[in-house]
Amino acid sequence: MIDPVVAIDRLRAAFKGPKQHRALHAKGRFYGGTFVATPEAAALCRAGHLSGAPTPVVVRWSNAGGNADVPDTHPDIRGMAVKFKLADGTTTDLLGQTSPRFPTDIPEEFVALTRASLKPGSLLLYLLTHPKMLPAIAAGLRVKAIGSHVSFAEPAYYPIHAYGWLDATGARTWVRYVLRPIARQADRLPHTFSGADRLAGEMAARLARGPVTHELWVQIAGRGHDPHSAVSVWKGCRELLAGHVVVTEELPDPEADGTPTVFDPTRVVDGIELSKDPILRFRPSAYSESISRRV
Repeated sequence: MIDPVVAIDRLRAAFKGPKQHRALHAKGRFYGGTFVATPEAAALCRAGHLSGAPTPVVVRWSNAGGNADVPDTHPDIRGMAVKFKLADGTTTDLLGQTSPRFPTDIPEEFVALTRASLKPGSLLLYLLTHPKMLPAIAAGLRVKAIGSHVSFAEPAYYPIHAYGWLDATGARTWVRYVLRPIARQADRLPHTFSGADRLAGEMAARLARGPVTHELWVQIAGRGHDPHSAVSVWKGCRELLAGHVVVTEELPDPEADGTPTVFDPTRVVDGIELSKDPILRFRPSAYSESISRRV
């Protein structure tokens, strides 16, 4: 497996972002709101934020690239990270992206694909030599995962990893999450937004009008569904509405003093277990390396 130091070296060299930027998802803003789970979710998982009581959340919407100086007009995957702040003082994180499928279980291949994607010719050559990634790329194209999005409020976001939900008896259910928008094209503001930071401007105006809501759905693994692979496809799985993430305000930048805010998909609480997914297991070490350079 690729060394995290090498992975971050290659990503930073590809995007040429300033050293204080994240290696990926460098450009983003922070927002505050509340999450309320459904009774159906509470029955399957004993985690505190799924009890049904309102739970504060911090949301970061972002562009996927590793250079925050790239304008929002640039086509990109968008991200939605959610930090749930439980009543006992613990936190747990979900990290979603607009691409519904992940292309590989091998971290080194993901780094190579990300670098190749910055040049169309290089991307085509890489995919021709790695055809197993084509179904995931095609799935992203179908939902327009990469694009000049009008708003962070309109796309669906896919946290790609599976997690084990434990109920009050300890019984486990493997789930995958999807953050689905309430916003529709008909809900758009009457004027358009332009400029390098147009997505942040649009969100500020949208929040001035009212909250922005995403439904949190879970896909429930069944027979033959592999929870330990980011590339596995769960055909025919049952789905369940698990709750609503309601964003109400933009927050002051918590990183303004130079202290990073970390969203880590392996940060879980009692009632939630990690899978053996190699991409999931690799991410904390890569994040630690990136953070050490930013600090």
